[in-house]
Amino acid sequence: MATFFCILLILIKTTICIVALTVLLSYTVAWYERANSQPDLIERRFTTRGLCIAIWLLIQETGCLLLTILLRPFGWLQPKLPDAGQVIRPPVILLHGLFQNRSCLFWMQYRLRSAGYQQIISINSPPWRDLETLTEGLARKVDELRINLKVDKVILIGHSMGGIITRNYVQSRGGAAYVHGMVTLGSPHHGSKLAPFALSPMGKTLLPGSAFLRQFNSIPWPKETRAVSIYTRYDNIVLPAESSRMDGSQTVELNGMGHTSLLFHPRSLQAVIDALNNITA
Repeated sequence: MATFFCILLILIKTTICIVALTVLLSYTVAWYERANSQPDLIERRFTTRGLCIAIWLLIQETGCLLLTILLRPFGWLQPKLPDAGQVIRPPVILLHGLFQNRSCLFWMQYRLRSAGYQQIISINSPPWRDLETLTEGLARKVDELRINLKVDKVILIGHSMGGIITRNYVQSRGGAAYVHGMVTLGSPHHGSKLAPFALSPMGKTLLPGSAFLRQFNSIPWPKETRAVSIYTRYDNIVLPAESSRMDGSQTVELNGMGHTSLLFHPRSLQAVIDALNNITA
């Protein structure tokens, strides 16, 4: 038994170290990217305020990423469709980012229910599938939810790659007829310079300036569907952070949080709730 706990402790420490190192490396690249476009940042890197912000971002992002790892087994459970009771507000479908699963969205689900959005479901988007396959899966879930709840339209919320899937459904697959509005959080609408490190079929499509993104961003956004893109200026995965600004959408810029922290930070979640309230007003 003692040996088991020793091994478990070693695994926990190793996981924490790997996650912390990953976050540190991503923020190092992000800072390098920002410093090249904003040279004045170099002068502020060792100020007390600058160091405090850097340390807080590293701690916060590491903690949030570790939390998603701890929650991951619960995301393997099959999600249940919301009860077909009285629908006061439009039902909501949540999609996670690359290499996550729906468990990372549990806290957001709880906060949205507390805000009055009772019919919510989060779905898994396996990273080994391509964009069109994942979009088709979303289309089926939208139809299933609409039929089950007897509603005409739903709301879509996507974090990171989940936002690209939701946007592809609305913009390229005729989903605008079935969607009130869409909210994206930290989604690489214009790609990310870290995309080459994504070991997934979707990674190469998110290279800034790729043929896919040029074609994707040339398609007009449907006027009948409202879109809100929420992003953080301290994003450590979408580089540059401004790539998360979607053309034709209302844009909300946040600070004081990283890419994964968008899923848990109170200000980020309040921004999502405010966006939903505006969409349904």
